[in-house]
Amino acid sequence: MASRLTPERETELYAAVLDLLREVGYDALTMDAVAARTKSSKATLYRQWGSKPELVARALRHNKPGGIDEIDTGSLRGDFHAMTSREDDCEMEKNSALMRGLMRAVHDNPDLHQALRELLIEPEMTGLDRMLRRAVERGEVNADNPALNFVPHMLVGAFVARQLIDDRPADRAFLARYLDAVVLPALGV
Repeated sequence: MASRLTPERETELYAAVLDLLREVGYDALTMDAVAARTKSSKATLYRQWGSKPELVARALRHNKPGGIDEIDTGSLRGDFHAMTSREDDCEMEKNSALMRGLMRAVHDNPDLHQALRELLIEPEMTGLDRMLRRAVERGEVNADNPALNFVPHMLVGAFVARQLIDDRPADRAFLARYLDAVVLPALGV
């Protein structure tokens, strides 16, 4: 993206996009609304981001704490716990609600699904793969452990299941217990 926007202005635009998403949802979010909220032109938004799905995916990516691949504590347990402590509970709850809303929108919007996969999911999967590979190289996890293929599913499942089953959002304490009781034992750690 050849940006003529300052990093501060870009951050401001992304924050406005996320606020609007939380207020009205993906389907009701329009480039007109973003332009009005940010006092910018719709033409500028399209020139910078090309489409609503890309703008939304980049706003989410920008809002994420540092990438998983930046975490390396020297142990898989340490890495997992560092990963879950990157956001406070309040931010985690807001982002979980936002992601639940987007998951509904993904079903009707293949362009949104593609943008989220490219800009949000694949970079996180790559970082998680590196984290797990380091654990295998350190001898913490057997390379042939079948649970290695299901770590992303287990982690996403924790977020989804907590809300469905307990009617409560996943928070740091829940995720720490889940990692220690489910994910790490499945990996033989």
